[in-house]
Amino acid sequence: MTPPPIASVVVPAYNCEATIAETLRSILNQTFSDLELIVVDDGSTDSTVEIVNGFTDERIRLISQKNRGLAGAHNTGIYHARGRYIGFCDADDLWLPEKLELHVAHLETNPDVGISFSASAMIDQHGRRLGISQKPKLRGITAADVFKRNPIGNGSTPVMRRTALDAIAFRPAGEEERDWWFDENFRQSDDIEGWLRFILSSDWLIEGIPGDLTLYRIHTGALSANVEAQYDTWCRMKDKIAAISPMLVRRHGAAATAYQLRYLARRAVSSRDGKRAARFMRRSIWASRRPLREEPIKTMVTWSAAELLSLFGRGIYNRVEARLLSSKAG
Repeated sequence: MTPPPIASVVVPAYNCEATIAETLRSILNQTFSDLELIVVDDGSTDSTVEIVNGFTDERIRLISQKNRGLAGAHNTGIYHARGRYIGFCDADDLWLPEKLELHVAHLETNPDVGISFSASAMIDQHGRRLGISQKPKLRGITAADVFKRNPIGNGSTPVMRRTALDAIAFRPAGEEERDWWFDENFRQSDDIEGWLRFILSSDWLIEGIPGDLTLYRIHTGALSANVEAQYDTWCRMKDKIAAISPMLVRRHGAAATAYQLRYLARRAVSSRDGKRAARFMRRSIWASRRPLREEPIKTMVTWSAAELLSLFGRGIYNRVEARLLSSKAG
C-alpha cells in the first residue's frame, strides 16, 4: 500500500454529470499535489460514475454507496480518508490551483486551528464569474458567529485537521458501518450543526485565510420549493443545539433565525420566486432587527429585491438583471 498522502479531498457526488469533470480537474491541478481525491458516489443514477471512472489519475478513489445525503457522503469520505488534512469540495464547485497549498500552510503554522476556510467567488452554471464574492469574518470566530452567519459559507471552502474532526465523531445507535462526524438525520443544515458542535465541544479554532479560493456555483434557475423544508430542518437543528448550549440559543436564537430567513429569501429571489421571497424577508424582519442593524445594505437589498419581484414578477426583474449584466459587459 502506498504511503498516506498529506491531504485528502472529499467530493460528494450525486447526479452531477454536468459538472463533476471540471470539479475533479480543479482539484487534480492543485499546486499542492500530495493528495488523494475521494469521490463518494451517493447513489447517482446518471453518468457520474462513468465520468469519474474515465479519469486515469491514480490519486482518485471512487467509493459508491446507497443514497445517504450530503452528511452521509461526507462521513463516508472522512472514514476512508488517509490524509492528516481533509478538504471538502462539492461536485459543482471549483478550487483555485493554490487553495490546498495555502490551507495546508495555514494549518501547519497554526497548530491551534482545526478548520481553515476561505472566501468564495460566485460563478454561474457555465462557470462564468458573476462579480460577487462572499466576504466572511476570518478571525476571532465564535459560536455566535457560526450560529448567525456561518462564516465557513459553503461546503467547498473548509480544509480541516483530521485530529480536530475526530473530536466530534460519534456512533449513533444502529450504525454498524462507521462513525458519524456530521449528523445524517439532517438532510440540510448538517454543516452548520457540525460546525456548531465543533466550536462548542472542542478547543480548536475556526479561522479563515484571505482570498476567493473557491468558486461557488449559483444555479439561478433552481426551484425554491425546498426552502420551506430547509427552514424546518434548520429549526430542528436549532433545537438540537439548544440542548447542547441553551445560553447560545437564548442570546442569539432570534437573530440567527432572522439571518436564516434572510438567506432563504435570497435563495427564493435567485429562483425568481417573488411571493416566497417576500414572505421569508418579512418573517426575517419580524424575527429580529439585528440583521438590519448589523448588515443594513445586504438586508435592504434583499428586502427590496424580494418585494420588487413579488409585486412585478420575474419579467421586470429579468429585464433589470439583463441591463445590469450588459452594462458590466460594456
